[in-house]
Amino acid sequence: MRLADLGRCEHSTSDSSLAKTNPVPHPIRIAPSLLACDFTCLADEIRSIEQGGCDWLHLDVMDGHFVPNLTFGPPIVAAMHRVAQRPLDVHLMIRDPWQYRDAFLDAGADLFTFHVEVEAHGDVHALLDAVHKRGCKTGLSIQPDTNAERLRPYLAQLDLVLIMSVFAGFGGQQFMPEVLTKVKVLRDLGFAGEISMDGGIGTSTIAKAAAAGVNVFVAGTAVFGAAGGLDAASSMALRAARIAALRALATAAQSRD
Repeated sequence: MRLADLGRCEHSTSDSSLAKTNPVPHPIRIAPSLLACDFTCLADEIRSIEQGGCDWLHLDVMDGHFVPNLTFGPPIVAAMHRVAQRPLDVHLMIRDPWQYRDAFLDAGADLFTFHVEVEAHGDVHALLDAVHKRGCKTGLSIQPDTNAERLRPYLAQLDLVLIMSVFAGFGGQQFMPEVLTKVKVLRDLGFAGEISMDGGIGTSTIAKAAAAGVNVFVAGTAVFGAAGGLDAASSMALRAARIAALRALATAAQSRD
């Protein structure tokens, strides 16, 4: 695990006023979603974005049950781990993260995030505790139509909250700006950890998310979009420029806030 590269993931406090008056600063992190990359040359794709300056690698795991789409499982995560130098930010859009906990941790997950919407299927507190005991960071994700208050019982155990700005598992959706208010709700509840956003993040939306208080930005096509038949070096340069542009927009928006 590459926990040193994850930075300081502060846990929440039960005193919401502390979070408001003494917010914990977190670095801007660009986390390209590898679901948008070319899987026929996965190792090269990972090296390309790492050399291009990304911070985390975001892995979208779908089981065909919690969401209708099916992506990849622990063997592919393990393959990514063998070539990656950046932390693996594993986002489990699956119905039973309890069953697959050890499989994904053994595969090399550095951040283990699952959805609060599956809480009826098991003990969320116990799962978060077990993941921490394995030396991994924890996160919970919420769909656009899930109230941020639903996370309240778990915030003290979380290193990260992932706010979906589109509905998980479906492509071609537009960024939903109405979810940005959830960032303030989380801070008012006392959450001092990192806040990530996933869905429709690109040059036209990242500044809005950053201004709202998001610091981790999951971007798929905004990084991996068609390169128009460029050679490897030109493709890497293009992705580096895209990552730098996203970071600059987020930095500027946070500076104005």
